[in-house]
Amino acid sequence: MRCVDLFSGCGGLSQGFQNSGFDIIAAFDNWKEAADVYEMNFKHPCIVADLREEEMVISKIAGLNPDIIIGGPPCQDFSSAGKRDGSTEKADLTRNFSNIITKIKPNWFVMENVERIKGTQILEDITKQLMDSGYGLNGTILDAAFCGVPQNRTRYFLIGCLGINHNTLTPMFKEKLTKNRMTIRDYFNDSLGIEYYYRHPRSYARRAVFSIDEPSPTIRGVNRPVPRTYKKHRGDPVDPRKFGVKPLTTKQRSLVQTFPRSFKLSGTKTNQEQMIGNAVPVKLAEFVANAIMSHSKANSIQKQEFSRPTKSLKP
Repeated sequence: MRCVDLFSGCGGLSQGFQNSGFDIIAAFDNWKEAADVYEMNFKHPCIVADLREEEMVISKIAGLNPDIIIGGPPCQDFSSAGKRDGSTEKADLTRNFSNIITKIKPNWFVMENVERIKGTQILEDITKQLMDSGYGLNGTILDAAFCGVPQNRTRYFLIGCLGINHNTLTPMFKEKLTKNRMTIRDYFNDSLGIEYYYRHPRSYARRAVFSIDEPSPTIRGVNRPVPRTYKKHRGDPVDPRKFGVKPLTTKQRSLVQTFPRSFKLSGTKTNQEQMIGNAVPVKLAEFVANAIMSHSKANSIQKQEFSRPTKSLKP
Protein backbone atom coordinates (compact mmCIF):
# COMPACT_ATOMS: atom_id res chain seq x y z
CA MET A 1 0.00 0.00 0.00
CA ARG A 2 1.16 3.50 -0.89
CA CYS A 3 1.64 5.48 2.32
CA VAL A 4 2.04 9.17 3.23
CA ASP A 5 3.28 10.23 6.69
CA LEU A 6 2.04 13.53 8.14
CA PHE A 7 3.79 15.22 11.10
CA SER A 8 6.52 12.72 10.36
CA GLY A 9 9.29 14.16 12.55
CA CYS A 10 12.47 12.18 11.98
CA GLY A 11 10.53 9.09 10.87
CA GLY A 12 9.53 6.64 13.63
CA LEU A 13 6.11 5.86 12.11
CA SER A 14 7.56 5.73 8.61
CA GLN A 15 10.31 3.32 9.63
CA GLY A 16 7.85 0.98 11.34
CA PHE A 17 5.43 0.94 8.41
CA GLN A 18 8.27 0.51 5.94
CA ASN A 19 9.54 -2.44 7.96
CA SER A 20 6.09 -3.99 7.66
CA GLY A 21 6.11 -3.73 3.87
CA PHE A 22 4.29 -0.46 3.19
CA ASP A 23 5.52 1.72 0.34
CA ILE A 24 6.22 5.11 1.95
CA ILE A 25 6.08 7.62 -0.89
CA ALA A 26 6.31 10.96 0.95
CA ALA A 27 6.35 12.62 4.34
CA PHE A 28 5.36 16.08 5.58
CA ASP A 29 6.62 18.03 8.58
CA ASN A 30 6.97 21.70 9.50
CA TRP A 31 10.29 21.29 11.36
CA LYS A 32 13.07 21.59 8.79
CA GLU A 33 15.75 20.08 11.05
CA ALA A 34 13.64 16.94 11.52
CA ALA A 35 12.86 16.83 7.80
CA ASP A 36 16.60 16.97 7.06
CA VAL A 37 17.23 13.97 9.33
CA TYR A 38 14.28 12.16 7.75
CA GLU A 39 15.71 12.59 4.25
CA MET A 40 19.09 11.27 5.44
CA ASN A 41 17.40 7.96 6.26
CA PHE A 42 14.76 7.46 3.57
CA LYS A 43 14.79 7.50 -0.23
CA HIS A 44 11.53 9.45 -0.60
CA PRO A 45 11.11 13.18 0.12
CA CYS A 46 10.07 14.85 3.37
CA ILE A 47 8.24 18.02 2.37
CA VAL A 48 8.55 20.96 4.77
CA ALA A 49 5.03 22.32 5.08
CA ASP A 50 2.65 23.80 7.64
CA LEU A 51 -0.22 21.31 7.81
CA ARG A 52 -2.57 24.06 8.93
CA GLU A 53 -2.46 25.20 5.28
CA GLU A 54 -4.86 22.41 4.42
CA GLU A 55 -5.68 23.26 0.82
CA MET A 56 -2.02 23.43 -0.17
CA VAL A 57 -1.20 20.17 1.61
CA ILE A 58 -4.29 18.42 0.22
CA SER A 59 -3.32 19.40 -3.34
CA LYS A 60 0.15 17.90 -2.84
CA ILE A 61 -1.13 14.67 -1.25
CA ALA A 62 -3.93 14.15 -3.78
CA GLY A 63 -1.41 13.84 -6.59
CA LEU A 64 0.35 11.04 -4.70
CA ASN A 65 -2.81 8.91 -4.55
CA PRO A 66 -2.03 7.23 -1.18
CA ASP A 67 -3.82 4.11 0.03
CA ILE A 68 -3.08 5.05 3.64
CA ILE A 69 -2.19 8.23 5.51
CA ILE A 70 -0.44 7.96 8.88
CA GLY A 71 0.58 10.63 11.35
CA GLY A 72 1.04 11.82 14.89
CA PRO A 73 -0.24 15.38 15.33
CA PRO A 74 1.72 17.25 18.06
CA CYS A 75 0.53 15.99 21.42
CA GLN A 76 2.06 18.43 23.93
CA ASP A 77 -1.33 20.00 24.68
CA PHE A 78 -2.74 16.66 25.84
CA SER A 79 0.37 15.17 27.46
CA SER A 80 1.15 14.88 31.15
CA ALA A 81 4.17 17.11 30.53
CA GLY A 82 2.16 19.74 28.71
CA LYS A 83 -0.66 22.11 29.58
CA ARG A 84 -3.37 19.49 29.05
CA ASP A 85 -5.35 22.10 27.11
CA GLY A 86 -7.22 20.85 24.07
CA SER A 87 -8.21 24.33 22.91
CA THR A 88 -4.79 25.57 21.79
CA GLU A 89 -3.33 26.06 18.33
CA LYS A 90 -1.26 22.88 18.51
CA ALA A 91 -4.28 20.84 19.56
CA ASP A 92 -6.07 22.16 16.47
CA LEU A 93 -3.52 20.31 14.32
CA THR A 94 -5.47 17.16 15.23
CA ARG A 95 -8.47 18.72 13.48
CA ASN A 96 -6.28 19.58 10.49
CA PHE A 97 -5.22 15.92 10.29
CA SER A 98 -8.87 14.78 10.33
CA ASN A 99 -9.85 17.38 7.72
CA ILE A 100 -7.09 16.20 5.40
CA ILE A 101 -8.19 12.58 5.80
CA THR A 102 -11.83 13.35 4.99
CA LYS A 103 -10.84 15.36 1.90
CA ILE A 104 -8.32 12.86 0.49
CA LYS A 105 -10.35 9.77 1.56
CA PRO A 106 -7.54 7.18 1.61
CA ASN A 107 -8.69 3.63 2.22
CA TRP A 108 -6.87 3.60 5.58
CA PHE A 109 -5.54 6.13 8.08
CA VAL A 110 -3.65 5.91 11.37
CA MET A 111 -3.48 8.72 13.93
CA GLU A 112 -1.16 8.42 16.95
CA ASN A 113 -1.38 10.55 20.07
CA VAL A 114 -0.94 10.45 23.84
CA GLU A 115 -3.41 8.53 25.97
CA ARG A 116 -4.83 11.73 27.45
CA ILE A 117 -6.48 12.68 24.16
CA LYS A 118 -9.10 10.07 25.01
CA GLY A 119 -12.20 11.76 26.40
CA THR A 120 -11.38 15.19 24.92
CA GLN A 121 -13.81 17.23 22.85
CA ILE A 122 -11.40 17.18 19.91
CA LEU A 123 -11.36 13.40 19.77
CA GLU A 124 -15.15 13.30 20.00
CA ASP A 125 -15.44 15.82 17.18
CA ILE A 126 -13.03 14.14 14.77
CA THR A 127 -14.46 10.70 15.54
CA LYS A 128 -17.88 11.89 14.40
CA GLN A 129 -16.36 13.58 11.34
CA LEU A 130 -14.51 10.43 10.30
CA MET A 131 -17.49 8.15 10.91
CA ASP A 132 -19.68 10.47 8.82
CA SER A 133 -17.10 10.05 6.03
CA GLY A 134 -17.59 6.28 6.03
CA TYR A 135 -14.69 5.09 8.15
CA GLY A 136 -14.94 2.10 10.44
CA LEU A 137 -12.86 3.09 13.46
CA ASN A 138 -10.58 1.33 15.91
CA GLY A 139 -9.58 3.39 18.94
CA THR A 140 -7.03 1.58 21.07
CA ILE A 141 -4.46 2.31 23.77
CA LEU A 142 -1.21 0.41 23.36
CA ASP A 143 1.71 0.13 25.79
CA ALA A 144 4.89 -0.13 23.73
CA ALA A 145 6.43 -2.52 26.28
CA PHE A 146 3.91 -5.19 25.19
CA CYS A 147 4.53 -4.46 21.49
CA GLY A 148 8.23 -5.29 21.17
CA VAL A 149 9.66 -2.03 22.59
CA PRO A 150 11.83 -2.02 25.75
CA GLN A 151 10.04 1.05 27.07
CA ASN A 152 6.96 1.94 29.09
CA ARG A 153 5.22 4.27 26.66
CA THR A 154 1.43 4.32 26.43
CA ARG A 155 -0.10 5.80 23.30
CA TYR A 156 -3.55 6.14 21.75
CA PHE A 157 -4.11 5.03 18.15
CA LEU A 158 -7.14 5.89 16.07
CA ILE A 159 -7.21 3.67 12.99
CA GLY A 160 -9.80 3.89 10.27
CA CYS A 161 -10.72 1.97 7.14
CA LEU A 162 -13.44 2.77 4.64
CA GLY A 163 -16.37 0.40 4.69
CA ILE A 164 -15.43 -1.93 7.58
CA ASN A 165 -17.07 -2.39 10.96
CA HIS A 166 -15.84 -0.55 14.01
CA ASN A 167 -13.26 -2.32 16.24
CA THR A 168 -12.36 -4.88 13.58
CA LEU A 169 -8.67 -4.76 14.50
CA THR A 170 -9.13 -4.91 18.27
CA PRO A 171 -8.98 -8.75 18.52
CA MET A 172 -5.81 -8.78 16.38
CA PHE A 173 -4.09 -6.32 18.70
CA LYS A 174 -5.02 -8.30 21.82
CA GLU A 175 -3.80 -11.54 20.25
CA LYS A 176 -0.38 -10.12 19.32
CA LEU A 177 0.46 -8.38 22.62
CA THR A 178 3.23 -10.09 24.58
CA LYS A 179 2.45 -11.51 28.01
CA ASN A 180 5.32 -9.65 29.69
CA ARG A 181 6.78 -6.20 29.29
CA MET A 182 9.99 -6.13 27.28
CA THR A 183 13.05 -5.06 29.29
CA ILE A 184 16.15 -3.38 27.96
CA ARG A 185 18.12 -6.56 28.56
CA ASP A 186 15.49 -8.57 26.65
CA TYR A 187 15.99 -6.33 23.62
CA PHE A 188 19.73 -5.64 23.73
CA ASN A 189 21.14 -8.46 25.87
CA ASP A 190 24.32 -6.84 27.23
CA SER A 191 25.27 -4.93 24.08
CA LEU A 192 24.72 -1.47 25.62
CA GLY A 193 27.51 -2.16 28.10
CA ILE A 194 25.62 -0.79 31.11
CA GLU A 195 23.61 -2.14 34.04
CA TYR A 196 22.05 1.11 35.26
CA TYR A 197 21.38 4.55 33.81
CA TYR A 198 20.06 7.94 34.92
CA ARG A 199 16.86 9.49 33.62
CA HIS A 200 16.17 12.97 34.95
CA PRO A 201 12.89 13.01 36.91
CA ARG A 202 10.22 15.68 36.57
CA SER A 203 10.20 15.83 40.36
CA TYR A 204 12.75 14.68 42.93
CA ALA A 205 9.89 12.83 44.59
CA ARG A 206 10.46 10.27 41.82
CA ARG A 207 13.39 7.96 41.34
CA ALA A 208 15.91 8.63 38.59
CA VAL A 209 18.06 5.49 38.33
CA PHE A 210 16.85 2.50 36.34
CA SER A 211 18.10 -1.01 35.67
CA ILE A 212 18.32 -2.66 32.28
CA ASP A 213 16.30 -5.53 33.77
CA GLU A 214 13.14 -3.43 33.44
CA PRO A 215 11.58 -1.46 30.59
CA SER A 216 12.89 2.06 30.15
CA PRO A 217 10.62 4.85 31.33
CA THR A 218 9.17 6.93 28.50
CA ILE A 219 11.91 8.51 26.39
CA ARG A 220 11.28 12.26 26.55
CA GLY A 221 12.54 15.15 24.45
CA VAL A 222 15.10 16.22 27.04
CA ASN A 223 18.13 14.35 28.37
CA ARG A 224 19.92 15.91 31.33
CA PRO A 225 23.05 14.88 33.23
CA VAL A 226 23.06 13.84 36.89
CA PRO A 227 22.97 17.08 38.94
CA ARG A 228 25.89 17.58 41.29
CA THR A 229 23.41 17.98 44.14
CA TYR A 230 21.45 14.80 43.36
CA LYS A 231 20.82 12.57 46.38
CA LYS A 232 19.89 8.91 46.05
CA HIS A 233 16.13 8.36 45.97
CA ARG A 234 14.76 5.48 48.02
CA GLY A 235 13.59 3.88 44.76
CA ASP A 236 16.97 4.08 43.04
CA PRO A 237 18.57 0.62 42.85
CA VAL A 238 22.05 2.17 43.28
CA ASP A 239 23.55 5.54 44.16
CA PRO A 240 24.43 7.17 40.82
CA ARG A 241 27.36 9.04 42.34
CA LYS A 242 28.99 5.99 43.87
CA PHE A 243 28.46 3.75 40.84
CA GLY A 244 29.21 6.33 38.13
CA VAL A 245 25.74 6.05 36.60
CA LYS A 246 25.16 8.28 33.56
CA PRO A 247 22.22 9.14 31.32
CA LEU A 248 21.76 7.20 28.11
CA THR A 249 23.50 8.79 25.15
CA THR A 250 21.48 10.24 22.29
CA LYS A 251 22.30 7.16 20.19
CA GLN A 252 21.28 4.79 23.00
CA ARG A 253 17.99 6.64 23.39
CA SER A 254 17.33 6.21 19.66
CA LEU A 255 17.98 2.49 20.05
CA VAL A 256 15.54 2.27 22.98
CA GLN A 257 13.06 3.95 20.62
CA THR A 258 13.90 0.91 18.43
CA PHE A 259 15.38 2.89 15.56
CA PRO A 260 17.92 0.73 13.70
CA ARG A 261 21.60 1.16 14.54
CA SER A 262 22.11 2.45 11.00
CA PHE A 263 19.72 5.38 11.61
CA LYS A 264 21.59 8.66 11.09
CA LEU A 265 21.16 11.78 13.23
CA SER A 266 22.33 15.34 12.61
CA GLY A 267 21.90 18.84 14.00
CA THR A 268 22.35 20.16 17.51
CA LYS A 269 22.26 17.77 20.44
CA THR A 270 19.14 19.55 21.77
CA ASN A 271 17.32 19.05 18.46
CA GLN A 272 18.40 15.42 18.19
CA GLU A 273 17.16 14.68 21.71
CA GLN A 274 13.81 16.28 20.93
CA MET A 275 13.43 14.43 17.64
CA ILE A 276 14.10 11.09 19.34
CA GLY A 277 11.81 11.86 22.27
CA ASN A 278 8.96 12.96 19.98
CA ALA A 279 9.20 9.93 17.71
CA VAL A 280 6.83 6.98 17.70
CA PRO A 281 8.89 3.90 18.66
CA VAL A 282 9.63 2.05 15.45
CA LYS A 283 8.56 -1.37 16.76
CA LEU A 284 5.29 0.09 18.08
CA ALA A 285 4.56 1.54 14.65
CA GLU A 286 5.49 -1.81 13.12
CA PHE A 287 3.10 -3.59 15.51
CA VAL A 288 0.21 -1.44 14.27
CA ALA A 289 1.30 -1.71 10.64
CA ASN A 290 1.48 -5.51 10.82
CA ALA A 291 -2.13 -5.69 12.01
CA ILE A 292 -3.30 -3.50 9.14
CA MET A 293 -1.25 -5.49 6.65
CA SER A 294 -2.60 -8.80 7.95
CA HIS A 295 -6.18 -7.57 7.77
CA SER A 296 -5.70 -6.21 4.25
CA LYS A 297 -4.15 -9.44 2.98
CA ALA A 298 -6.87 -11.57 4.54
CA ASN A 299 -9.56 -9.32 3.10
CA SER A 300 -7.92 -9.42 -0.33
CA ILE A 301 -7.83 -13.23 -0.28
CA GLN A 302 -11.49 -13.36 0.73
CA LYS A 303 -12.43 -11.06 -2.16
CA GLN A 304 -10.47 -13.21 -4.61
CA GLU A 305 -12.16 -16.35 -3.33
CA PHE A 306 -15.56 -14.70 -3.59
CA SER A 307 -14.97 -13.47 -7.14
CA ARG A 308 -13.32 -16.66 -8.43
CA PRO A 309 -15.50 -18.20 -11.17
CA THR A 310 -16.85 -21.67 -10.47
CA LYS A 311 -16.51 -24.44 -13.02
CA SER A 312 -19.77 -25.34 -14.70
CA LEU A 313 -20.90 -28.93 -14.27
CA LYS A 314 -21.25 -30.95 -17.43
CA PRO A 315 -24.67 -32.61 -17.87
